[in-house]
Amino acid sequence: MSESSCCETKKEFGSEGIQIKPFASRQPDDEVCCGGPAGSPGSPHEKPGYQIARFVEGFMEMDCGPVPKIKTHLSWLDIGGTIMVRLGFNRNHYKVSPGLYGVGSPTPDSPVLVTANYKLSFDAVRKSLSGINAWLLVLDTCGINVWCAAGKGTFGTTELVNRVKSTGLAKIVKHRRLIVPQFGATGIAAHQVKKQCGFTVSWGPVRAADIRDFLNHDMQASAMMRRVTFTLPERLVLIPVEIYISVKPVLWTGLVIFIVSGIGPGIFSFPNAWERGVNGIISLIGGVFAGAFLTPVFLQKLPGKAFSIKGAAAGIMTAFAMALWVWKDMTWFEISGLMLFAVSVSSYLAMNFTGATPFTSPTGVEKEMRKSIPLQLLATIIAAIIWIGGVFI
Repeated sequence: MSESSCCETKKEFGSEGIQIKPFASRQPDDEVCCGGPAGSPGSPHEKPGYQIARFVEGFMEMDCGPVPKIKTHLSWLDIGGTIMVRLGFNRNHYKVSPGLYGVGSPTPDSPVLVTANYKLSFDAVRKSLSGINAWLLVLDTCGINVWCAAGKGTFGTTELVNRVKSTGLAKIVKHRRLIVPQFGATGIAAHQVKKQCGFTVSWGPVRAADIRDFLNHDMQASAMMRRVTFTLPERLVLIPVEIYISVKPVLWTGLVIFIVSGIGPGIFSFPNAWERGVNGIISLIGGVFAGAFLTPVFLQKLPGKAFSIKGAAAGIMTAFAMALWVWKDMTWFEISGLMLFAVSVSSYLAMNFTGATPFTSPTGVEKEMRKSIPLQLLATIIAAIIWIGGVFI
């Protein structure tokens, strides 16, 4: 690598393990987005406008600049951050600075693992490296996990090659081998990486928890390490964020239902809006419950391959339960409208899980959405017509 590349790494040091922040706005108790407090005044790596991340325990002085050395133990702040993200809070900003990190006491012969700068991914990998000496190359995926980022192109060949060059990795390690997670295969062209920066790509295991066994077996992955699963626990952790992102649309939809429910022979009636609106909102909540909860829980038991169909099936079950709840207060004509609406909502929300499962492909998802969304929209319109018309019968 040229001398200018090393200088470039030094200039970028502020983006590796520390957070750049305007000095005038900095307070003693400030923390970086990665959860780091300001370093001690005597720290040689703390400069005006910089803060050392909490997971950094020190720095290794290399020819191309200092490399942050990270902890493998997750603190309560890390665990708390994970819980908040799982619930949907700060999800789009939960990321670490891209660059090169050291784990344990890495040497020029230590393996180099690649991951995304989404902090959940970063934490999973560093936790699995406890007791292992390794280098961790973090790509800038804009805070998106490896699988999704590979599909979007941010966990891609260009970013990997640029990160290898900008960190001066070729001067830090003797070997020329990168361990890239299997989920990143859709975004990485191994032959291009070899051609552009001289490093060979080896595909690591699906799960970070298998990294230790992978390294101990001469970087050979077993069949189980290659197998992608989507078990009930893996599905359950996705439910809270799906419900969280549905809150705002549900509130706006509930307001529309309230207004529509008041339409009648007298143009608009607030008593009708309240009485019928409550039942309409029950239908909406039932659809959300079916699509965001029942569908992932009973995913493998529901009929059909398409998630929209599975969601519709869960919606039908919920709709019938809802009908038994309100049948004394409403006509079957009105109930049929509410049932159709619940099914369409459930079908739509169920499709959100297509990007989190190994059961689908990007092209398959696009094909399903092109077919399903027009039908879901049509069902919603028909349900609205039935609901409004019911008050005139």
